[in-house]
Amino acid sequence: MPSVPPGTDPAVLVDASSRDDAAVVRIAADRALILTTDFFTPIVDDPYTFGQIAAANALSDVYAMGGRPLWCLNVVGWPRDRLPLDALGEVLRGGADMVARAGARILGGHSIDDPEPKYGLMVVGEVHPDRLTTNAGAQPGDRLVLTKPIGTGIVTTAIKKGVAPDDAVHASIQSMTTLNDGAAAAASAAGVRAATDVTGFGLLGHLSSMLSAGGAAAELWAGAVPRLPGARRLAEQGHVPGGTRRNLAAANEATAWDPALDEVERLLLADAQTSGGLLLAVPRAALPRLLELLAEHGTLAAAEIGTVVKGRPGSISVHAGSGPPNAK
Repeated sequence: MPSVPPGTDPAVLVDASSRDDAAVVRIAADRALILTTDFFTPIVDDPYTFGQIAAANALSDVYAMGGRPLWCLNVVGWPRDRLPLDALGEVLRGGADMVARAGARILGGHSIDDPEPKYGLMVVGEVHPDRLTTNAGAQPGDRLVLTKPIGTGIVTTAIKKGVAPDDAVHASIQSMTTLNDGAAAAASAAGVRAATDVTGFGLLGHLSSMLSAGGAAAELWAGAVPRLPGARRLAEQGHVPGGTRRNLAAANEATAWDPALDEVERLLLADAQTSGGLLLAVPRAALPRLLELLAEHGTLAAAEIGTVVKGRPGSISVHAGSGPPNAK
């Protein structure tokens, strides 16, 4: 598979070699720019909501790096002979409203005629180099915290089929249209060591990448992982996207499963997310402060879901309970 050639520019703090959320380039002693892009096909029917979700998803990479977004460019593919331009206008309006909510600006963009509609953003953000969070840095003893529930891939698959219950639809859209700005601010104030956002590779995939980058392993408590209402039932009914099944196949190579966890539970932990939460590694002593700050910022679904341990880099042991197996 083709890859980006490794660079040697000392100004480049993060590039593709670490499989992190974005690239980071230092432009001054106290300033670095974060560069990222993301776009995808519609996952909900309403054009405005799709624009909101796609924008929030793209902005999330900047928050995962501890930064704030500044400027954006629209990225659009649109079947102009098949879908009305008024619908595209609603997509762009949704994206613009989300970017404005983040305190950033859309300066322009690019569009192409495409058989399948697509929308997203190229985003430039900034961060102080000393406050940059990457997917490396998690150390044994750190606690793992997830700031949003999982299950958006399963729920949106059911939405496309018209079978998702109303509470699942509402909860998934609310989650996907919530920015990770508050979670990022809390993480920065609490001294989080490492962070990533949970998107297309699912919780297990992004956790494994974080652990590989940091040279550590983890124990994950399946019962503690927040999930959207109705997600398990929809998975039991077979509404599982292909990306989630591929994620699980890949995760199985690095994951030791508790035999009590069935196939559905494993699929949930590998579910491909859109505009998911931040996965944070925080020193144990700072965990209470982090959870307090997350609550103050309105991140009410945040939960401690595991711990970083010594072991084969990237490997994960998943337990069925909601805490350490030997906890009293």
